[in-house]
Amino acid sequence: MPAFRPRLLCCVAAALALTAGAPATAARAEADPLREVLFVGNNWDGTADVIASSGDFARIGRIDVVPDKQQRLAEINADPVKWVYFMAIRNSVGEGHDQFADDMYSTPDGRSVVVSRPSFADVVSIDLATGKLNWRFPVAGYRADHMAVSPDGTRVAVSASTANTVHVLDITSGRELGSFATGDKPHENIFTKDGKYLWNMAIGDVNTALDAPWLDWTKGDRHITVVDATTYQPVKVIDMRQRLDAIGLKDYSDAVRPAVFSPDESKLYFQVSFFNGFFEYDLATDRITRTKTLPKNPATGDDRTTFVNDSRHHGLSMKPDGSKLCVAGTMDDYATVVDRATLQEGPLVPASKPYWATVSGDGRDCVISESGADQVTAIDFATGRKRLSVPVGDHPQRVRLGHVSADWSGPSS
Repeated sequence: MPAFRPRLLCCVAAALALTAGAPATAARAEADPLREVLFVGNNWDGTADVIASSGDFARIGRIDVVPDKQQRLAEINADPVKWVYFMAIRNSVGEGHDQFADDMYSTPDGRSVVVSRPSFADVVSIDLATGKLNWRFPVAGYRADHMAVSPDGTRVAVSASTANTVHVLDITSGRELGSFATGDKPHENIFTKDGKYLWNMAIGDVNTALDAPWLDWTKGDRHITVVDATTYQPVKVIDMRQRLDAIGLKDYSDAVRPAVFSPDESKLYFQVSFFNGFFEYDLATDRITRTKTLPKNPATGDDRTTFVNDSRHHGLSMKPDGSKLCVAGTMDDYATVVDRATLQEGPLVPASKPYWATVSGDGRDCVISESGADQVTAIDFATGRKRLSVPVGDHPQRVRLGHVSADWSGPSS
């Protein structure tokens, strides 16, 4: 046996050398050139358009986000309870349509996109090369909603709106890492930029006709839940009802809709149900410091029951340097850029039911989804004026920055 020991050691050394080289090879493969893009979720289509992240915003490709549609429908039709919720989504928040693409984020390697699908009550990962599912995570309850991705791109949080729960998933495997309870109907999720905290905004029941201010109590428990993004334990609960009452706005809804932090995260800007404007909330003093009321469109009536899911304005983004805000005036059919220092709005850019606002990859434009015109529109932050529009699919809603392989032009299948 001693005579064979040197040869054995050589073999072990060679094997270790090969093993050590394997991760480097894998790392090189994962470091394929990537292209920054915008993913546009066409909610009623069940597709996502992938467009250039700035410049001409030209379409690069399209993804079917419901490749398993027939299988999911068969499951729903076989379960009376699921069928009732499916139809309720179609006939209430879906405005007569199924909701197949609410929110989406790409994986850090640009190989997959993760999509929340309200009508199917799930989150799926879709391989961008093949168009096939990598994994599927059914959420608690019967509807999936807004998501957020952690700053390092490894975790995705999704609101399970009928279960008052937020799930946090490993973006690569779909494995649940944790969850936490929220107020009624969790909606928007935001990770802080250091990844330490996760904010969730619960909006309550937005599809009832009990919209008069004196009936606001029927809308449920609406509050912001802030959790530790490692343990998923709550660290703070913020009820905007108390903060609104403190500044004399007792008739205003406390259902926090889209929101955005200032670059230093000292301020939170947020929209609420029924209001044509937004608020500034100071985290240090725990109070609302400024209110901005934006113009009403004379063609938009004040009948709250006509506002889509209670949202008069729905969509808020901020220029990366923090100097400008961009507001989607959903029911008032315009978008506008607002100077953050003075809160003075710029030109009202006509838009058909703008449903979301984000920022272009180069930070120069606000990009809104015009759900009523099936297009996305870029508005120059510097001038506040429209630059261009590009057509997309049926009822675009969420628009998110992400990445695909540099040579990607659509799934091969």
